[in-house]
Amino acid sequence: MLQIALIGIGAGAASALLFASVASGSALSIVLFYIASLPILITTIGWSTLAGLIAAMVAAVGLGVAIDWRFLIAFTLGVGAPAWWLGYLAMLARPVGPPAADGTPPVLEWYPAGRLVLWCAILGALGVAIMVPYLGLDKQSFEAALRASFERMLRAQTGPDGTLHIQGVRDPKALLDLLVAFMPMAAALLGTIVHMFNLWLAGRVVNMSGRLRRPWPDLPSMEFPPMAAALISVALAGSFVPGLLGLIASIFAVALLIAYGVLGLAVVHSITRGVSARPVILGVVYALLILQGWPILIFSLIGLIDTALDLRGRVARWRGIPDNQS
Repeated sequence: MLQIALIGIGAGAASALLFASVASGSALSIVLFYIASLPILITTIGWSTLAGLIAAMVAAVGLGVAIDWRFLIAFTLGVGAPAWWLGYLAMLARPVGPPAADGTPPVLEWYPAGRLVLWCAILGALGVAIMVPYLGLDKQSFEAALRASFERMLRAQTGPDGTLHIQGVRDPKALLDLLVAFMPMAAALLGTIVHMFNLWLAGRVVNMSGRLRRPWPDLPSMEFPPMAAALISVALAGSFVPGLLGLIASIFAVALLIAYGVLGLAVVHSITRGVSARPVILGVVYALLILQGWPILIFSLIGLIDTALDLRGRVARWRGIPDNQS
């Protein structure tokens, strides 16, 4: 118990320092800020959920006492709670069948990788959605508050004729309109990717240390539960609703599209197994994603098609490959 407490305290201190480093304003501090959940994830996955919970609480309380109570809330909602929950789910398992007669433990069914990806998207969207009412209880007041924040950040100034001026920007109004329109969705997109990356990296670190108790999942074979299609359908339909409800629905729609994009990449990894040109194909795919970004929508569509039509299974049967090898 003492060891768990000490590990939790150490991980919490590391996480708090990573989170607070953004105050320095350096480029490196931004990277450190985005991996603030990593110590909590590593502790939860590699040691225990209790150690991870202690780490999250120590980091949140430490930031609240040392800096400001608002940091406690921001860390808990944006980093601590999501990291602990993802780590808890990653190590969740249930026995499949009764124990063997010779006392051998039953085979365990671990929490599926596809559901973890969905949770990353949901938590990425929630982290943005809970901030929306803080800025405004309707879309107009939210956009006005967000615009004012960007004006302060960009040091915008209003001239004698009422026009807006931002140093180095030819059309400040157009820039602010663009930021206000797309920043909530962009924040949900980034939050989803950060959760996925930190969970994957934490799993790799724990696996390399020999402390990972679950087998590493076959990511190309991951699947989404049937409810995922209903979630993204509701979110996409809700994004056309005017007002704040439509904005929140758009935030969830973007995050879920990213999740389906990851599923689409899993499909590509799966159907190219055994293909001689696989390294070239995957290299081109990831180069396009890194350099362009928008092709993720194509992979989101591939993920949706696979969910509806079992694309991987069809390709495997066409190639004469058993389903468990697709």
